[in-house]
Amino acid sequence: MRIHTIKSLLAAVGAGLLLAATGSARAADPGIGDGTITLGMSAPFTGPNGAYGKEMKEGALAYFAQLNAAGGINGKRVQLVALDDGYETERTAANTLKLINDEKVFALMAFYGSSSTTEAMKIFSDARVPLLGTISGAGSLRTPVNRYMFHLRASYADETEAIVNHLVGLGITQIAVFYQNDGFGKSGKDGVTAALARHKLKPVAEGAVERNSLDVAAAVAQIGKANPQAVIMVTLYKPTAEFVRQMRKSGQAPQFSTLSPIGADLLVAEMGAKEAHGIGIAQVMPYPWNDTQPVVREYQKALQAFSRQSKYGYYGIEGFINAKLMAEALRRTGKDLTREKLVGTLENGNFDLGGYRVGYTPANHNGSRFVDLTVLGRDGRVLR
Repeated sequence: MRIHTIKSLLAAVGAGLLLAATGSARAADPGIGDGTITLGMSAPFTGPNGAYGKEMKEGALAYFAQLNAAGGINGKRVQLVALDDGYETERTAANTLKLINDEKVFALMAFYGSSSTTEAMKIFSDARVPLLGTISGAGSLRTPVNRYMFHLRASYADETEAIVNHLVGLGITQIAVFYQNDGFGKSGKDGVTAALARHKLKPVAEGAVERNSLDVAAAVAQIGKANPQAVIMVTLYKPTAEFVRQMRKSGQAPQFSTLSPIGADLLVAEMGAKEAHGIGIAQVMPYPWNDTQPVVREYQKALQAFSRQSKYGYYGIEGFINAKLMAEALRRTGKDLTREKLVGTLENGNFDLGGYRVGYTPANHNGSRFVDLTVLGRDGRVLR
């Protein structure tokens, strides 16, 4: 069946979701077998942003492989059903329906993208299936609080505030914004504007690029007219690389800074170390190349055992930490697992995941406000 719109897709299965959500209280929640707990994930594994999802899934699978080898959770192995959405909103919605209705997952984790997760939220909320870990910092997903969605990473407002405070502290006040024209980009742009306002400043220029597009010429022209000292970029790695190239080609050399979704290793691979040198990147996960933090040591060891490689990255460790948080929440919930009990465990829990701490309450599902500012060195490495 061809899917034409989100509305028609939701209408086609709405009755089924309602039945699943309000069925007999005596029946066990889906996804809990005699020896397994089944979880679901939707992220891009193909397309221009496929590298993000692949790295995240690998990190999650590395943790679950380690967990299952040690006996799982109360004797149950955890299995992850991961579906490719290509960073497309309608495919994410379709995947969410498939994971809940066909794959019968117990809970969801590690969904990617602001706009995509916004559409998925309508589905998993009606079905009362919790989602733990959203690869998005959009404020629209956080306020008001959704009972069935829990955020692992800091918000875009947290990231942009850290970047703006740093730039202004250096005496840089002429700041422009380049953003992706979707939920992700607009949320980040709003965060920059709000952070600048606290310093009694405004963006000197704004420019946008469409989702999944590299047509940045108009943004380069618009921002270039303002001769900014710095540009904060709320975009993914391919349009970011193209924008920086064209800005420099036009004779502009501001300080370029970007948010965590960029993927430092992917940006360096796209641009080359020499061209990427000096770009600042906000990070919301622990530095994955330094083993002084317990969770980083655990991630490195698990990844080496799972895939026999040591290509560490921020998306990989985020997938790993997401899986570890899910496992700890399931463990604390106990042997009689239900979705509502899992929500209760999360809403009343503080979790130390090996030096990376998150905590939730019924009124606040934002797990962390951790932001670390980094810069790309001459050899392409991320420097703190």
